[in-house]
Amino acid sequence: MPHQVCEFHIIKELTKAILHAVAKVRKQLKNTMPKLGRGRTTKAQRRDVQRSKRIAKKIADLFEHRYLFVKHHLTASEKKTLGRITRGLPQLRTLRDIMDQVYRLFDRRCRTDTALGKLAKLRQRVRRFKRVGKTLSKLFSPNLAKALTFLDDSLLPPTSNAVERGFRRHRKMQKSVYRVRTQVNIIGRIALDMQPVAQAEARSQTTHLLHLSRNNHWPVNPATLL
Repeated sequence: MPHQVCEFHIIKELTKAILHAVAKVRKQLKNTMPKLGRGRTTKAQRRDVQRSKRIAKKIADLFEHRYLFVKHHLTASEKKTLGRITRGLPQLRTLRDIMDQVYRLFDRRCRTDTALGKLAKLRQRVRRFKRVGKTLSKLFSPNLAKALTFLDDSLLPPTSNAVERGFRRHRKMQKSVYRVRTQVNIIGRIALDMQPVAQAEARSQTTHLLHLSRNNHWPVNPATLL
């Protein structure tokens, strides 16, 4: 049976890798800044001073707007800002394009086989991207392919939010109720938590009938709901 890996954690790791690659480019820019001596600036050094200020401004803009490289949907003004701060740095524009392709992998409108084909092409592109390709090694993780399993099942959630939410509730319950630590009590509390889920369909039907009765669409006898 295929195992579904949480989409949220996969995208979280990839966004960290993209931001790490942007930080690497900032560091490379800093190394290109001309070294200025102490004292007053001479005429011969003015050009170096201006160049140093331009590079420092570029580094500051890349740091301030680094979220634009990993944000899912960009507005028109954000796209304009991204184009301005990446002017002369084509590798950063490639990084943003790679992040867009990663988001498109998890589109519900395609199947798992289609997404795996897109992933194979994306990995080939990253291999040719020599400058910051090593920082994107997360794209070659086998867990990325496992995170696309939900595309073939409309009832399968892409994330593990429900499981983790239940786990947090259970751990909080263990802290407040000391006796819920033995295996028997843990099984009993899990069964108690699952009981409302099992009765959810019947409750929704009852609520629907009550709404119809309240709106005078259909006469309902409350005794029939018991």
